[in-house]
Amino acid sequence: MKKMLLLAFALSSLIFAESQTQTCKKCHPAIVDEFENSMHRKSSIYDDAIHKAVWDMHPAKAKDDYACAECHTPNAKDEEDAKKGITCASCHTIKDVEEHASANRNVYSKDKKTFYSAEAGREGEKVVYKKESSWFGLNKSTVGSPYHDIDYTNEKYYSAQVCMGCHSHRQNSAEFMICETSKDGAKSKEENCITCHMPKVDGTATTLTETEKHSFHGFAGARKNPEMLSKYVGLDFKKSANGFDVTIENKAPHDLMLHPLRVVELRVNLVKDGKSAPLKMHTFAKVIGNENGASMPWLADRVVSDTMLKANEKKSVSYDDKVKAGDKIEVTLGYYIVNPKALKKLNLDADEDAKKFTVLKVQSFIAE
Repeated sequence: MKKMLLLAFALSSLIFAESQTQTCKKCHPAIVDEFENSMHRKSSIYDDAIHKAVWDMHPAKAKDDYACAECHTPNAKDEEDAKKGITCASCHTIKDVEEHASANRNVYSKDKKTFYSAEAGREGEKVVYKKESSWFGLNKSTVGSPYHDIDYTNEKYYSAQVCMGCHSHRQNSAEFMICETSKDGAKSKEENCITCHMPKVDGTATTLTETEKHSFHGFAGARKNPEMLSKYVGLDFKKSANGFDVTIENKAPHDLMLHPLRVVELRVNLVKDGKSAPLKMHTFAKVIGNENGASMPWLADRVVSDTMLKANEKKSVSYDDKVKAGDKIEVTLGYYIVNPKALKKLNLDADEDAKKFTVLKVQSFIAE
């Protein structure tokens, strides 16, 4: 009996060992490869230069009060743990999400050997690892994973409410809402945060049982794999008497960009008689601040201006450049992770990722 308890403890400890993801990789190689390059994995100040730049300016740094830890380095007990950012266990041991006005809070399971997961058709199952044999021990087989048990019964993993502990909303000390995601994205089992940001891709989820597809663990978003989200943006062109209109459609159930540092930019080139000419650029952003104008999030108490595309919104931009049949209109919609106006203040003016213009969607139209 004592040996069995020691074995169970050893298997459980493997999940929280120094090389946790390497343990996970033994059974989930494709998933771990995706995860290692994700912003979840790179969520700490040690891997995310932009997050570090904001933290370096935060007044709480002088007090060594890293309030961001709940989501950026959950469960970290020391600096070495913090360097791992978000781990596999960080998300797969969330038992519940408490709703609060300032920010929601994840409630973690005390059973460190059980991981929550979601799989269609297995909603009522709990899989406990065991070895089975028949024919006097001649035929041997195993059920489940030797490293952790699997609980498929948590409904929050099917509706994506599990994401709402960190991705719902955030108020500052002045009770001003810095950013907010619509709860509509975490209600349906058919379409939610997970189906958009963790779409099904080719490849087995585990080496223990072969599957054709698995949920993408690189987490498509503004920082990584944005091309996977391009289908949620629509572009259209319409000729008018005085020129033409370009319409942008945000098909997402939340603002096109949620972080107050983000800026969306519309670029249009008009190709006439073989010559290409860039037209006036248009930007869309939600700027927060105070009576002095735009400010860092912890100093904000109001929305200074808001032109960001809202959930399911269509927004048209008019151009007074007349077009004739055969003219080509090249439309590019993209964004900056950091508002170019904030780069210098954040000491990010030399950071290539912060300065980069990321293309979200490109489409060309021919005037008739």
